[in-house]
Amino acid sequence: ACQASTLLLEPHPQLPTVCLFKTRFLVGDALRSLAVLEGASLVVGTDGFIKAIGPADAIQRQFSEETFEERIDCSGKCILPGLVDAHTHPVWAGERVHEFAMKLAGATYMDIHQAGGGINFTVERTREASEEELFGSFQQRLQCMMRAGTTLVECKSGYGLNLETELKMLRVIERARREGRISISATYCGAHSVPKGKTAKEAADDIIKNHLPKLKALGRDGEMRVDNIDVFCEKGVFDLDSTRRILQSGKEMGLQINFHGDELHPVKAAELGAELGAQAISHLEEVSDAGIAAMATARCAAVLLPTTAYMLRLKQPRARKMVDEGVIVALGSDFNPNAYCFSMPMVMHLACVNMRMSMSEALAAATINAAYALGKSHTHGSLEVGKQGDLIIINSSR
Repeated sequence: ACQASTLLLEPHPQLPTVCLFKTRFLVGDALRSLAVLEGASLVVGTDGFIKAIGPADAIQRQFSEETFEERIDCSGKCILPGLVDAHTHPVWAGERVHEFAMKLAGATYMDIHQAGGGINFTVERTREASEEELFGSFQQRLQCMMRAGTTLVECKSGYGLNLETELKMLRVIERARREGRISISATYCGAHSVPKGKTAKEAADDIIKNHLPKLKALGRDGEMRVDNIDVFCEKGVFDLDSTRRILQSGKEMGLQINFHGDELHPVKAAELGAELGAQAISHLEEVSDAGIAAMATARCAAVLLPTTAYMLRLKQPRARKMVDEGVIVALGSDFNPNAYCFSMPMVMHLACVNMRMSMSEALAAATINAAYALGKSHTHGSLEVGKQGDLIIINSSR
């Protein structure tokens, strides 16, 4: 988006706006026929919002030549809405490259987790790291995401598992949000794993009694804004009862429910999310037919993560079934030490090849539907007047 001048992107033969008329999400047949404007130009104002989009001659009549301080000739190129990454874990210390050899030798995610690796390894390193160290690596990762076309990204805490470190991670996310180089949706994910020495119930009690009240106070004082609450609802991690208690408590303080569910085992997380009015549920490799139907009815987005299924050799999320059932399908990179992918174009590619989504479905899932999963489809995810002027120009004619 333009920072200090009015920007004109000049005629393009076909400009995919993705959707029109302030549509909040796309499902079913609408995913196969995305909105495209012929021979359109686009104007972004000094405030970074789209002021006009339409035929080049209409734009010329609406604005005087002196209006535009910057012009970009997009002939022979493709303009798209900025990509939205609806699920990432980008704040941490402690590389886990050594675990890749264990995976290749046949170790499962839970094998590594129970051996003290996985999340536990990263938690120890993240607790030791300074806030400045975490911010520096986080900024580098955000820069890589931006270079690959991401303009809105969901960012989770979750490698602290104690109040002090979770707040440290959230402060890092808040600092990056205020610098404004990329739009951020912040997620508190203190229930990413059960801390050593605690049961799931004890961990849930600590989160509800100590973590969430502190977050509420910081939000009220304007020190920190958290948008979503997340729990890793999984066999051997947080069961349905603990998950319900945490998510409900977060919802009562105004957080959107956006959590991990049905990844490794079918635990009926989708049914729980639909019941609680979740904005989105991620993973869903093991979701039931009843869970898919419940999510469609509840307008709860499914954030599918093809990188994770690829890296962990899990079965692919049933994207085709979800699309056919009317679920709002979104995509995310699941960037983390275990699935090191910055690129939403690569995520879209994997979605098409491995989950059998069409190209238009993948584009909608990485734009308007991913924005919906974050509660931001009124400002992001398509090229429409009044929306944030987040867009990418691709050196391709279509």
